[in-house]
Amino acid sequence: MPVVVKNEAPGDERGALLLYLEAQRGGIRRSVYGLTEEQARSVPSASALSLAGILKHVVHGERGWLRTLKGETSDFAEASKEWEHSFAPAEDETVESLLALYDQVARETEEAVLALPSLNVTFEALKMPWDEGGPRSWRWALLHLIEEVARHAGHADVIRESIDGKGAFDLVFATGAMPEPDWAAFR
Repeated sequence: MPVVVKNEAPGDERGALLLYLEAQRGGIRRSVYGLTEEQARSVPSASALSLAGILKHVVHGERGWLRTLKGETSDFAEASKEWEHSFAPAEDETVESLLALYDQVARETEEAVLALPSLNVTFEALKMPWDEGGPRSWRWALLHLIEEVARHAGHADVIRESIDGKGAFDLVFATGAMPEPDWAAFR
């Protein structure tokens, strides 16, 4: 893990899950740090993904989960149509605007999670071709969201390194997310 995740208050499961989710969001945010819009939209690796596309997709994904968790309904066809466009930012969707939206969605997710009486509260997951859907807990949803964002943060690491050679740790130190350790102390 490229950053140290702060320790939650003892017994604060919600706090721990939100801290790990935020750590993974940080990896996505750092992946576009210091890049031009053109670089963020470029596709420099064997993947068809760009960093701007990944950013849009994780924003779309978290917002979609938040809607589902709040009981807002959609059908598979509607969700699929949105998903198809989630990796391709429109001309007016800049990295800056997507980062601002990501911050807003993150705040909304945190507020919703903190307002719950318990992570055992359930919601109805949509039936998908790969999943029967049905009742899920908010705990399950948070763990799923952490997994999804972490996978995409890994994709973003590879794409960013393909653009300018900067790896995850380079970006952690460059952004001040964590101070660079005294590496000599480990030799």
